[in-house]
Amino acid sequence: MILLDGKKISDEILSEIANEVRILKHDQKKIPHLAAVLVGNDGASETYVASKVRNCEKVGFKSTLIRLEDTISENELLKVINSLNDNTDIDGFIVQLPLPKHINENKITQAIAPNKDVDGFHPTNVGLLALGNPVFISATPNGVMEILRRYNIDTEGKNCVILGRSNIVGSPMAILMSKNTNPGNATVTVCHSKTQNLKSYTTQADILIIAIGKPEFITSDMVKSGAVVIDVGIHRIPDSSKKSGFRLVGDVKFDEVAPKASYITPVPGGVGLMTICSLLQNTLKAAKMNS
Repeated sequence: MILLDGKKISDEILSEIANEVRILKHDQKKIPHLAAVLVGNDGASETYVASKVRNCEKVGFKSTLIRLEDTISENELLKVINSLNDNTDIDGFIVQLPLPKHINENKITQAIAPNKDVDGFHPTNVGLLALGNPVFISATPNGVMEILRRYNIDTEGKNCVILGRSNIVGSPMAILMSKNTNPGNATVTVCHSKTQNLKSYTTQADILIIAIGKPEFITSDMVKSGAVVIDVGIHRIPDSSKKSGFRLVGDVKFDEVAPKASYITPVPGGVGLMTICSLLQNTLKAAKMNS
């Protein structure tokens, strides 16, 4: 079993981005500027946004964090988004999900200008991805593709099973894995909450990508021996033995599944770090487009 080390790969990518930023500075070109909008005080969102800000500093990007109360109205949030769309100094921005229940996430996502949508969630960017002409690829699926690419994992003709069909992970992941690319060219099956006999699909997977949102859902009896296992999930589980009072787990029961896998991503230290790298890659691309 080989551990797919998200930290190692993310460090490589961050170093590559930092080098490009140094060249931009040397040539006196615009330095990429990423903004993040954080509504409320969700613990996981706080952690994630803080990591984005830290990594912006690490590669030499400018970053702006906009904190808003969870009582903000949908119209007020839309005004913030419109101001960011019009701000020529900001190359890309994200609105951290989830949002409070009184705010329509689809309406917010669609309000972000496609050329600043570095999360890759806007329907225009999803449509371009489906057509094979992406501007910004959704950050998490792109992070998974980087892992497969940099570990030289053979995907051509392989049976790839994706658990989860969200617009953020599952659906774009299926598009990317089925494309005539490397990595890609896999035969893709998408499973979800209504799939019957789920185990009959997962045990046939050469590559199993899990984004189902259920802690330690995938157990060893659901995985084919020698499979590549990519765990996109991340959950806080109460743990009194930890100073923080919790531990992080994925959608996969790691200790059980790892011995059966040929490759597996850990949680933490796997896909999550790659998601942030992809976001920065998209921001760099946006800055080049806007310069």
